[in-house]
Amino acid sequence: MPGTKGRVLIVEDAPALVETYTAYLKSENCNIASAGTGAEALAAIDMAPPDVLVLDINLPDMNGIDLLREVRRRELPIEAIVVTGQGSVRLAVESMREGALDFLTKPFTADRLRVTVRNALERRKLQSQVAAIQEETSRDRFCNFIGRSMAMQTVYRILQNAAASKATVFVTGESGTGKELCADALHKLSRRREKPFVALNCAAIPRDLLESEVFGHAKGAFTGATSDRTGAALQANGGTLFLDEICEMDLGLQAKILRFLQTGTVQRVGEDKTRPVDVRIVCATNRNPQAEVEGGRFREDLFYRLHVIPLDLPPLRERDDDVLLIARHFLVQYAKEDGKRFTGFSPDAESAMLSYSWPGNVRELQNTMRNVVVLNDGETIELAMLPRALQGLPPVLGQRIAGVRPSASPSFAMPSAAAAPDSSAAANDAIEPLDMVVRRTIERAIALSDGNIPKAASALQVSPSTLYRRLQAWQGEGARTSE
Repeated sequence: MPGTKGRVLIVEDAPALVETYTAYLKSENCNIASAGTGAEALAAIDMAPPDVLVLDINLPDMNGIDLLREVRRRELPIEAIVVTGQGSVRLAVESMREGALDFLTKPFTADRLRVTVRNALERRKLQSQVAAIQEETSRDRFCNFIGRSMAMQTVYRILQNAAASKATVFVTGESGTGKELCADALHKLSRRREKPFVALNCAAIPRDLLESEVFGHAKGAFTGATSDRTGAALQANGGTLFLDEICEMDLGLQAKILRFLQTGTVQRVGEDKTRPVDVRIVCATNRNPQAEVEGGRFREDLFYRLHVIPLDLPPLRERDDDVLLIARHFLVQYAKEDGKRFTGFSPDAESAMLSYSWPGNVRELQNTMRNVVVLNDGETIELAMLPRALQGLPPVLGQRIAGVRPSASPSFAMPSAAAAPDSSAAANDAIEPLDMVVRRTIERAIALSDGNIPKAASALQVSPSTLYRRLQAWQGEGARTSE
């Protein structure tokens, strides 16, 4: 409603009164419609709900109170002003109970109606603004993003406001924060959504081939150019070109990118002619672009050409409880894919996930949920199912947890204590044989995995067959010792 005329529906069966009320409100900033019966009023409301309803109680086909109840039942955002020739307290109280904003007794002056309608329109305007603010600050999903933290609400607003423009957006943020999701959202929210979206990772392409990937090449332009290549810029014509990890681009190509942005034309490698192209540029980096400029690794003029709308994606550790929203999303997705029963997390597991710093951000969280679902089953993710880092445990290699003793695996009995390495060895400063360190590490991993060999192997990042072979060898050593 902000910035537009309010809509007023006058529900009155007397045509002369409709004309009178319309004349009273002529000076107000509103569009006026009328209905002579309750049925006509409901039909008008269905077609285009008004902001304000000026409602006569006595209608030919129904009581105005009944119409008020119907509006309330539908939870329509309509302010109602009740008009009646029967100025009883009981009727006024009943009208207010059913949601009426005000109650007018006939006859009333033009100023009385104007002030009442003006107040009702202003109330609707404020309610509309509050609802818009609440919607913007309480969204837990936006395009392909998941999160309701204030940091992400800021990201959503920038994306929404910048999408309609052709201005270049420069996205910064740590790896795994969703920079390509930003570019995709900007494209899908823009008028270019029906045109191509082309993403190019500048760090994944050899430097001597990057120019060809961006601008294309003609057949025979260099060794291996056996056919014409269009290039990402021409492929994205009319749409959006996303240049990820743009700070990995060498200075020579940066100069050509700058010319491309200034002229709006592309010259393919091995061609003399230029081709016009219309693309919206979105670029991203996980580095500090200003530090790259100061270090002479990124052209200052290109930086300012690209850095029109900066957008900094917050790391997961700065997004409040978004980690739990995202974790639940991946948990449900992967449990469904793998036929598991998981539906949620234990309080201890939630606390651990909230306390962890997530250096790999959303990508690390996604991989963690995949790992947990694959290696476990149940209805609830428990703390013990999470990786060691989330449990606050030290890395496996070269460390020992006091009080934890190896337990037997399902298929192999662990060697006897007599055959096992001295448990005090790790406590002194002597250098141990590597085999002893490896053996103790494997035994602890199996113990922490409750004897589950595949789970222990996954934690150690080795094949289960590796652990089975070592256990079998140690069994043989224990048998020889006992002889």
